[in-house]
Amino acid sequence: MNRRLLECLLAALAVGVLVLVVGLLRPAEYQGRVGLLAEPAAVAPESGSTAQYGEVVSLALPALVELSRSPSVLQSAARGSGYSAVDLAKQVSVELVPASGLARLSVRAGSAEQAGATASAIARSLVDAGLLAPVAKLRVLDERPDVVRVAPDRLLSTGLALAAAVMAGIAMAVVRQLLTARGHETVRKALTAAGTRHPVLTANADDPDLADRLAVLCRASGRQARVVAASPDLVDRAEELSDRLVLLTHPARVLVPVRGDLAEPPMGDAVIALTHRGTGDDLTAAVGVLPASAVLVAVVIA
Repeated sequence: MNRRLLECLLAALAVGVLVLVVGLLRPAEYQGRVGLLAEPAAVAPESGSTAQYGEVVSLALPALVELSRSPSVLQSAARGSGYSAVDLAKQVSVELVPASGLARLSVRAGSAEQAGATASAIARSLVDAGLLAPVAKLRVLDERPDVVRVAPDRLLSTGLALAAAVMAGIAMAVVRQLLTARGHETVRKALTAAGTRHPVLTANADDPDLADRLAVLCRASGRQARVVAASPDLVDRAEELSDRLVLLTHPARVLVPVRGDLAEPPMGDAVIALTHRGTGDDLTAAVGVLPASAVLVAVVIA
């Protein structure tokens, strides 16, 4: 497998597993839901109220959202919820169903029992508040709240993990591409400094088709291939490359510059230079002392 592809896959796998583990290790959280319905109230004749039921419900029912988070409503419910009144306000939400007089009260808590009991307690407090009096009143629809587990959400965590894995893989590919472009630019500058003006192939050592590509170049040039290590610590890798080339072209030997001394290749060789990524001084020195008859055909970045 291509090394670059393997790095992208490993990065994607690592990030995906991390996001999945973090998502699944979240504390358990439950949601209790109760329905509240506005309905007409019996109004005493002596009250003198002329307000219409529909007007009162349409104008006053939206205030249920704020009333459900008021300290007066939450104070009694907070005792059995496991939250303070201030924290409980963050766990309460009210959804109004348009043109129906129906509201859905939802409360989140750390256990199913707490979520259900707290939702029922807040619903009773809202009914007792008499928000729609005297024309209408609220009625609790559900004797027993509907309680569901909302966290950790395995499906959501898996989706986030997959998305994070894809983004990590793409980011790694972009970073690798930028590093490759930077390495190629360094090689170009080093060759220019050495006086090389003809086009030279720049390749990465992890390219699985590297030996075949270099063999094609050497055969096209009609010259014997020679591998030059730009620094002594690359000699082993240069020998590996030579072993791969020897089966495809003429036998190659490795040339290593030590203290400025370079074993001069035979005249007319097709030279392949092996250099480090991001450094150009060694490459400039190695290419600069090649005989005029030698032709540099490729630079391989280790």
